[in-house]
Amino acid sequence: MPQLKFNRFAVLLVLIASILFSSFFSSLAYAFDISDFNGPKMTDLYYVVMRDADAQTMAITSGKLDVLGDIFRAVDVERLEKSGLVDLSMAANFHGFFLTFNTRKFPFDQKVLRQAASQVMDRTNWTRDLFSGYAEAAYGFIPEISPYYDADSKALPYDVEAARKLLSDAGWTWSAAGRLTAPDGKETPHVKILCPPSSVAATSTEIALLAADGLSKLGMSAEAQPMDFQTMLARVDERDFDACTNAWTMSRDPDLLYAFYHSSWRDIKGAYNLSGIADEELDKALLSLRNAPSEAEAREAALLSQRLLSDLVPVVPIYSRYSVAAIRKDWDGVYANDRVTSDNLYTLLSMTPKGAAAGETRPIYWNLPEEVRTLNPLVSGTAYDWTVLGSIYDSLISVNPETFEDMPWLAESWSIETGVNGSILTFTLRAQLKWQDGFPLTVDDVKYSLEFLKDNQVPRYFDSVSDMERVETDARGRTVKVYMSNTSYWHLHNIGGMIILPKHILEKVPDWRSWQPTNAPHKAADGSDMTELIGTGPFIFKESRVGEYVRMTRNPFYMLFSSGE
Repeated sequence: MPQLKFNRFAVLLVLIASILFSSFFSSLAYAFDISDFNGPKMTDLYYVVMRDADAQTMAITSGKLDVLGDIFRAVDVERLEKSGLVDLSMAANFHGFFLTFNTRKFPFDQKVLRQAASQVMDRTNWTRDLFSGYAEAAYGFIPEISPYYDADSKALPYDVEAARKLLSDAGWTWSAAGRLTAPDGKETPHVKILCPPSSVAATSTEIALLAADGLSKLGMSAEAQPMDFQTMLARVDERDFDACTNAWTMSRDPDLLYAFYHSSWRDIKGAYNLSGIADEELDKALLSLRNAPSEAEAREAALLSQRLLSDLVPVVPIYSRYSVAAIRKDWDGVYANDRVTSDNLYTLLSMTPKGAAAGETRPIYWNLPEEVRTLNPLVSGTAYDWTVLGSIYDSLISVNPETFEDMPWLAESWSIETGVNGSILTFTLRAQLKWQDGFPLTVDDVKYSLEFLKDNQVPRYFDSVSDMERVETDARGRTVKVYMSNTSYWHLHNIGGMIILPKHILEKVPDWRSWQPTNAPHKAADGSDMTELIGTGPFIFKESRVGEYVRMTRNPFYMLFSSGE
C-alpha cells in the first residue's frame, strides 16, 4: 500500500477498502505462468461503448456486460459487491490525475501564480469526498508506487492564506473589485478549465469546478468548461486552453517525465508536454534522466527532476486512483493480483464460461467507457483507443504482471552491449510468428517499423527512437540489432516496448497522420477481406459502430493461441 496522505477518517476508509478487497484477491490471484494463457479461448469480443456509470453497473449485473474496469465511484463498488454476481479486484497502479496549466501565456506563465494556485487545491478533502477511500491524494509528479518516487518533492499543502501571502510578497496586488493583479499592473483574465462532461467523467468535472473555486480564493475569475471529450483533446493538442484536467496511466519508468516536461516537446502537436513548461535547469535534469547510463544515475536524475517540478508547478497533482474492476462470476480463467486488476490481457486470453464444454464459446462484452477517438496507432493517445489497440498490437518485450520485470514477448531473448560510442540492443524473435492476416512476421518488419517511427518523427513515439542510429537484421534468421548513439538505462524498455507494425501495411500508407486503417481494405494471405488495422495481438478488428461497440474476432495466428480442445 502506498504511503497515505489522508486524514484519519480517510485512512479508515482506505483500511476498510483494503479489508473488503482482501477477500476478492484470495479468490482471484495465483502464481503467474505465461504457459497458463494459451488463448484466447473465445471467438468474439465486443468493446461496448457505455459512458454512464449507473448504466455500466446495471449492465454488468444484468449480464449485458461481462467485464467492467475503471470503476471509480464507491457507491458502485459497494453495489456490485452486494449483488453477489461479480468478482471484484483492486490494485494500486501508476494512475495520476492532474490540473494542467498552459504556461505559454498569461497568467499561468507566472511561476509564483502556479505555486499559489497549487496551495488552493484541497486535494486531500476532494479525494476523500469523491472517492471514499478508493484513491489517495497525490502530491508528487510520479505515482507513489514507483520506486523512483521522491517523498521530499511534494506539492505545497492546502493553505489559502499562505498562497495569498506568497503572491503579496512577490508584488501581486488586488484591485478594488478584488481581482488579482500582477506586479506590472496587468489584471488576471477570466480563465476556463477544460474538462470532460459529467456524463463521461463525473469526478473530473467536479474537480474542475472545485479547482475554479480554489482559484477564486486567490482573486481570480475562473470557471469549469465541460465539453465533449474528443473536442477537449483537440483543443489541448492545439494548445488552445488556459488549464485542463487530465489523467495518465504512467509507466514503471520515470523517464516519462522527459516527454511530459522537456521543452523540446513544448509546441509539437500531439506531444505530451501539454503545459508547455520550458526551464533550462529542468531540461538539463530531464536529459540526464533520459540518458542515465545506470540505475544509480537514473535515480539521482529522477529525484532532481521531481524537486525542480515541485518548484515550477507546471501541473498540480490531484489524486492517484486505485484500479477497481469487476467480472461476472459466470467466467473462469480470471487473473488478478495486488498490482493488476482482472481487466487485463491475461484474463482476456484465458477466460471461458463456467461449465462450458471444451471449445464452447460465446462473445465477451467488455466495457469501453468512451468512444474511440481514432484507431490509427501512430496518432492515437487516449486510454480508450488503446484498450482496443492493445489487443491488436504487440511489442518485442513485455512486463511480468507480478514482478514488473522484463518478460519475453515477440522476442524470445535479448542482450545489451554498451561501449564508449553507444549501445547495441540485440533481439531474437520467436520462431514462426505471423501477422493477423497470415503473412509471416520477419526481422524486416521490426526494422521497417522502428525506422518508420524515427524517419517520420512520429510525436507519440519519437522520443523512444530518436537516439537510434541504425537497425541491422540477419536476413536469414531471427536477429535484430538496434544501434543507439548513446547509452541509457531506458533504451531496452523504449525500443523493446515499442509496438511493431507490419511493413507490408506501413509501406502503403500515403500519409500516416491522416491514415484511417479501419477504412482501408486489405487482402489477407488466404485472399479474405480485412482492413489495414493489422497486428499480431490476440484479437482482430472487424467493425466499429459509433456509440455502440467495436467488434473483434479471435486471431488464429496468435503466438499463444490454443483452441482449448
